Amino acid sequence: MKIGIIGSGHVGLVTGAGFADLGNEVICMDDNAQKIKMLRRGRIPFYEPQLFELVQKNEREGRLSFSTSVHEVVRFAKIIFICVGTPSRESGEADLSAIEHVARALAKNLEDYRLIVEKSTVPVETGHQLYTTIKESNRKKIAFDVASNPEFLREGSAVQDFFNPDRIVLGVESARAQKLLVELYKPFKAPILVTDMKSAEMIKHASNSFLAAKISFINLVSQMCEEVGADIVKVAEGMGSDRRIGKAFLNAGIGYGGFCFPKDLQAFAWIAEKLNISSNFLKSVREINETQKSKFVSKVKKALWNLKGKTLCVLGLAFKPETDDLRFAPSIDIINQLRTEGAKIVAYDPCAMPSAKKVLKGVQFAKNAYEACRRADAALIMTEWREFRELDIGRLKRLMKHPVVIDGRNIYDPLVMRRNGFRYYSIGR
Repeated sequence: MKIGIIGSGHVGLVTGAGFADLGNEVICMDDNAQKIKMLRRGRIPFYEPQLFELVQKNEREGRLSFSTSVHEVVRFAKIIFICVGTPSRESGEADLSAIEHVARALAKNLEDYRLIVEKSTVPVETGHQLYTTIKESNRKKIAFDVASNPEFLREGSAVQDFFNPDRIVLGVESARAQKLLVELYKPFKAPILVTDMKSAEMIKHASNSFLAAKISFINLVSQMCEEVGADIVKVAEGMGSDRRIGKAFLNAGIGYGGFCFPKDLQAFAWIAEKLNISSNFLKSVREINETQKSKFVSKVKKALWNLKGKTLCVLGLAFKPETDDLRFAPSIDIINQLRTEGAKIVAYDPCAMPSAKKVLKGVQFAKNAYEACRRADAALIMTEWREFRELDIGRLKRLMKHPVVIDGRNIYDPLVMRRNGFRYYSIGR
């Protein structure tokens, strides 16, 4: 099939390259000319495992190209995916101005039937508003359909998630749209759920909000475990062994981050309030997440007494491993709180330091984990990169001024750390 992607960020680029790899012809479009120039030169504007190779292969084989022209995409593609950003406003409401802009641009360029698919995470009823906006601006009265096909791509494993989805959700309002999308997704070995657009939109927001709630719940339990002397790792193992609960997203830590969970949770709460439904539960999920960061800072202060003049090694800056994304990363808020207390920060992250240098002023950056920990009063684990799990802790101890580790991701065994002479603090243990 001939496919157009509008918006070449994480979702758009992975989706476009993935569909191209399945034999489709794809144009990825973005109004950021610098980004398109970079992609044409074979460079990816963000880090995502396996994506560079996927883009390079399909561009070389002629199935993937890049453009800054909506007109070119509409003329070329039968199915057009909208993958633009929907950031939060101060109220928590999703900013859909980019969606509206795209809708009007598409309408003005329609010459023949097109299926327009919202892939961006949007509030329920956006699809119908999208349809109305295109219809109003569609002066030639060209036939078109709008559908919803929410993405479930995790940063750090987005390519794998694209090719191996748990499910494919198709929100459609016509038999023609359903037939096209079912045909497009035929190569995938995953259940396809066909529903109306509003249900598809709800599935996406409800899924992310539930996962955020699961993380906050286990973090609340971790706070209780610390008070009574229980082990959150064992508690989570016992809970996760119940098939009704499952093991995923039961790792206690310093809280969730990234662009999706904070934004989508806020938007879902805003939708509830708009519908005169209490969003107190969703607000509590967010409050627990914020509390977890301040509790980690308190843990650091407890370990070191006074922070003024102390050197703290921070290992990990990205909100999760296998990404360079710092958006809403817990490390940012924690580092800023620690610096307010007078601590000196030396940080290292395998991928996120170029981005971090733009947002963390006054922080020193090291070439590797060992250099970051040299003469440090304590090492703080913020991101659970495999590289940190495999550190030589004996070497680490010799390099540090004081053998103190405050582990915000529970990547080490407390018994092993203490046997090796560390003062070790973790979450919920």
